[in-house]
Amino acid sequence: MSSHSAARTSAYVEDLFDRDMNYIPDRITRDARDGWPVEAGRYRLVVARACPWANRAIIVRRLLGLEDALPMGVCGPTHDWRSWTFDLDLDGVDPVLRIPRLRDAFLARYPDYPRGITVPAIVEVDSGMVVTNDFPWITHDLATEWVDHHRPGAPDLWPDEHRDEIEHVSQLVFEDVNDGVYRCGFAGRQQAYEHAFDRLFARLDWLSQRLERRRYLVGESITEADVRLFTTLARFDAVYHGHFKCNRSKLTELPVLWAYARDLFQTPGFGDTIDFDHIKRHYYEVHRDINPTGIVPKGPDLSNWATPHHREQLGGSPFGDATPPGPPPQAERVPADHNPALEAVGRS
Repeated sequence: MSSHSAARTSAYVEDLFDRDMNYIPDRITRDARDGWPVEAGRYRLVVARACPWANRAIIVRRLLGLEDALPMGVCGPTHDWRSWTFDLDLDGVDPVLRIPRLRDAFLARYPDYPRGITVPAIVEVDSGMVVTNDFPWITHDLATEWVDHHRPGAPDLWPDEHRDEIEHVSQLVFEDVNDGVYRCGFAGRQQAYEHAFDRLFARLDWLSQRLERRRYLVGESITEADVRLFTTLARFDAVYHGHFKCNRSKLTELPVLWAYARDLFQTPGFGDTIDFDHIKRHYYEVHRDINPTGIVPKGPDLSNWATPHHREQLGGSPFGDATPPGPPPQAERVPADHNPALEAVGRS
């Protein structure tokens, strides 16, 4: 590589969106290897329905039936530079942790915590201290370490025979799709944006080919690989297509992925966690560097998530030998006016 090319490459790399993946690495496990044992009622899962990473945890918790073992606090859709806030709760305070900001739980453990305050996060109730915000491990451990608290008939989201493939596919999806939309949206220069754009849609085309003749990403039923892809697809037309300039195609213009996404949306535990109002408000109101006015668009029409998908013709079944989760607890239901497709799909 010439010195001129090296200089251009260096400048180009600096303009790429680079997600800080240095999360609190502690894990909650059956053997308490990090000092945090699995224990029903000891912890609180803090989420925001707007966030795709938190949405994963909400879905996995629903599918596994962990509502009683791991209660959930929900932040509002917007925040300032300090942290997510509990503005949905009475007096703006989480009713269990008794704090107005998730930041308070981070500072309770690390008074000089230097990184962003992110969701999902798991907080120990008695101490008020954050345990972890390492989102990939949170859902992995809910599936593999919290098994003693899973509901009867809970699905295996990490089946042994498919673990390597799940990890491989999930990593490709994370790099090119989950994070890829952010690389488009926060690119600092045209070249960086176009590189991320091409990489994103190349992967979406690859996923379309993979899913053309199979109902799910890995195996014959839902695994965490599907959960990880779904939360980005659910936000694609509502936010990423316009706000992040991911506009080669809408999801509704990608027939295979659109049918796949609707299939998951209409599966109990998926669509009933989606709050389109929170999603749109978060991205358009918080990202003022991209959307300076903070105006939230009225469109698109999202009732089409309830239309037939016909994916059952490909075989397989959502839960295999397992069973679907029951309805979400009343206190955790998404308001009907925040997701226009819910009533058509039903909350079964």
